[in-house]
Amino acid sequence: MESINMGNTHIALLRGINVSGQKKIKMTDLRQVLEENGLKNVKTYIQSGNIIFDDEQTDRRKLQEKIAIIIRQQFGFDVPTLVVQKDDIEQILKANPFQEGAEENKLYYVLLKSAPKEALVEQFNQLQFEHEGFKITDTCVYLFCKSGYGKAKLNNNLIEKKLQVEATTRNHKTMLKLLEIASN
Repeated sequence: MESINMGNTHIALLRGINVSGQKKIKMTDLRQVLEENGLKNVKTYIQSGNIIFDDEQTDRRKLQEKIAIIIRQQFGFDVPTLVVQKDDIEQILKANPFQEGAEENKLYYVLLKSAPKEALVEQFNQLQFEHEGFKITDTCVYLFCKSGYGKAKLNNNLIEKKLQVEATTRNHKTMLKLLEIASN
């Protein structure tokens, strides 16, 4: 099948699939269902819900909603979905305040579906976590987890609760790979 480059490459990040046997979706099934519903050149990266695709639609909210509805209809459960562009990933990576001198396997990105309220950011900035650093922006909470994300107190659930936003977390390696796939 011939690949069609539409110039509108998007990256969809699903939250909470294929974790501890919950919300299981095979990536081959997901690619097929998305293509059957009009997305083009669908590629996935690892089992945690990273989708690269082309679509003429430029409204991220409409794409997020479309993908969430397809998953609900085809797989029977709701999955928070965030759609970003290659440029968004590039900017987030460039702006990481912890990148200098940090081991890449200690860097994490909590991508926010909407900008948190300033008052909540101020409250959150008062918190301290041993062996964990963070910086909050409108689109991302940068994490530096010296002991690794698995042992971190500062995690996706806490960030969503305290900042009252939907979010999904990716590690540095995944962010780089998504950028690479979206660039090809």
